[in-house]
Amino acid sequence: MYLYTTKHQPLLTQAEALHSPCVRLCTLDEEDICVGCGRSLEEIKGWTAYSEAARAELLLLCRKRLEQRSRFHGL
Repeated sequence: MYLYTTKHQPLLTQAEALHSPCVRLCTLDEEDICVGCGRSLEEIKGWTAYSEAARAELLLLCRKRLEQRSRFHGL
């Protein structure tokens, strides 16, 4: 299962994303949410301290954030 994709190819598998969902598009929006992975600045800083279960839960939230951004910006 791929969690992050472009229009043409998958970027990360679930296992890769649990290690780090970073896709090297590190730019924070006005709410301090990364436009690449969907994590907040605090979530990025704390990522390595989270349990695997917490990371999995956060990945779902990040995915929703990115989907909302795409719909809002018409991407």
